[in-house]
Amino acid sequence: AEYMGDQRLQMAFRVFSRVSFAAPAHVRTIKAKVSNVIQKYEQPKEVLKLIRAFANREFDESVDVALKLGVDARRSDQNVRGVCQLPHGTGKKVVLAVFAKGDAATAAQTAGADIVGAEDLIERVKNNDIPFDKCIATPEMMSSLAKVARILGPRGLMPNPKMGTVTNDVTKAVKDAQAGQLQFRMDKQGIVHIAIGKVSFSDDVLLENLKAFMRTMEKMKPPTSRGMFLREMALSSTMGPGFKVHIYTVLPSSRQCLI
Repeated sequence: AEYMGDQRLQMAFRVFSRVSFAAPAHVRTIKAKVSNVIQKYEQPKEVLKLIRAFANREFDESVDVALKLGVDARRSDQNVRGVCQLPHGTGKKVVLAVFAKGDAATAAQTAGADIVGAEDLIERVKNNDIPFDKCIATPEMMSSLAKVARILGPRGLMPNPKMGTVTNDVTKAVKDAQAGQLQFRMDKQGIVHIAIGKVSFSDDVLLENLKAFMRTMEKMKPPTSRGMFLREMALSSTMGPGFKVHIYTVLPSSRQCLI
């Protein structure tokens, strides 16, 4: 309830944003006051307060990030995808599968993979039995996995060397995945969506995760992209409204960074 007034201020700001400089002085003064309040709540810590105020579901909602990129999503050479290591994880239990044989399969089991298999696991996937949220594969298994690429691909589960999910060092890959490694990919609108934790996480934990993600994104600009790469950001809870964050306050390379 404390922040409901700020929602009305946002609505008021949308109205006053149409006011021209030719408007009466008292109207321009009100517009300036409203604008100052809105700018305050575009700071990361203030936005997290708003998110918690609206996160009133019975479950622990995720804190989601929507980051608008300055790329042409229609061009394949400007497609943005990658991997980020969140220092505190997302708070979500991830069921990890490893497609491997022999010593690699043994190493994956020792490292703590939830499911380890080869042809038997591929057969389960063929029958649309996919009991995992993420998977890793050794290079020798990729030819066999090609049989189920049409099943795993649309779900974003197909192992990819660029994402670090095709490797001979399965021990490191499994430990990285369990330690909070996050995969992301730009959608058709040029927006990257990720979760940086749970509403129950402290502000410091969420902001450290956000900072790690933004450090990664600053390095992801395609060579053919022109202009500002990281354009706009909004934070929200799983079932709550989105709140805009001033982009310069979350850029680690910016002097205005507040995280």
